[in-house]
Amino acid sequence: MPRVAIIGCGDVATVHFEALAAIAGAELVAVCDTDPERLAAAVAAHNVPGYADVATLLDEVSLDVVHICTPHHQHADPAIAALERGVNVISEKPLASTLADGERLAAAAAASTARIGICFQNRYNQAVQAMAQRLKDGEFGAILGGSGTVMWHRDASYYENRPWRGSWVGGGGGLLMNQAIHTLDLLQWMMGEVRSVAGHAATHALGETIEVEDTAEIVLTHDNGVRSVFYATLANSVNAPITVDIVAEKATLQLRGDLLITHDDGRVEVIEERRAASGGRDYWGVSHQLYIADFYAQLDQEGPFWIDPAEALKTLRIIKDVYAQSYPERLVHVA
Repeated sequence: MPRVAIIGCGDVATVHFEALAAIAGAELVAVCDTDPERLAAAVAAHNVPGYADVATLLDEVSLDVVHICTPHHQHADPAIAALERGVNVISEKPLASTLADGERLAAAAAASTARIGICFQNRYNQAVQAMAQRLKDGEFGAILGGSGTVMWHRDASYYENRPWRGSWVGGGGGLLMNQAIHTLDLLQWMMGEVRSVAGHAATHALGETIEVEDTAEIVLTHDNGVRSVFYATLANSVNAPITVDIVAEKATLQLRGDLLITHDDGRVEVIEERRAASGGRDYWGVSHQLYIADFYAQLDQEGPFWIDPAEALKTLRIIKDVYAQSYPERLVHVA
């Protein structure tokens, strides 16, 4: 029976508590948060001991798994501390707020007997998995190109409620690190390894509130020479559906929640995405529970979890490359 603690009891922890409750045999035995009010609320809601710091939690409680749901700049150190003690880790995205911390975490994972998974849960979406598998099988011939978009809306209050989100130190970046990272991850995962990155990030709508970007455009060149393009902004009036389009020799695949496949002979397929209610926000997707359940199902297996730090580094490196091109004067913050 896995003994589990959740570190960070803020917004996204909601879906982790829900997912954990659905896993037979898993036992939540502790929660941890530096904010006294959030910690007290979690202790009351789940009737478990609360801890104000990770070191004390790991020293005093026997654990099999920790879930890390903290702000971005607090991902790497708790994960490394757990891995060094042989405790398995599920960590929210991004891998870390800096590339150096991401690489440090990847090294700790490689040296540990424990497993760690990074929450790119949208890879578990039904339509996404169908898209990825059929492209991998070569059913549609060679991939010719791809694109992705995230056109969402955030206002000043979103950042004022959680100031770390709008800072380089707390968030490690803005739109790309927080909102668009999932879609960028899907695009690079399905299109293949990235050879070069050309991009630009800027702040067009929220400059009076945040120091990080709210808009970005990227051109990726993949190892096979094919290009993909990516555009994301928080200046849109609504949260529009994310898009991932891939053009292959024999079909065009369009992800808009559901997957639309238009074959070159005129046939059209629609693969519907699953819908599920959650106490979390709808734009978090529907697959946190599947992702977390899969991680627990594989706890006894050897080797790394398939979305481990080495895998998550791929998307983090793309984002940090864009930042280096966009903010050369701030390398101390964006690296």
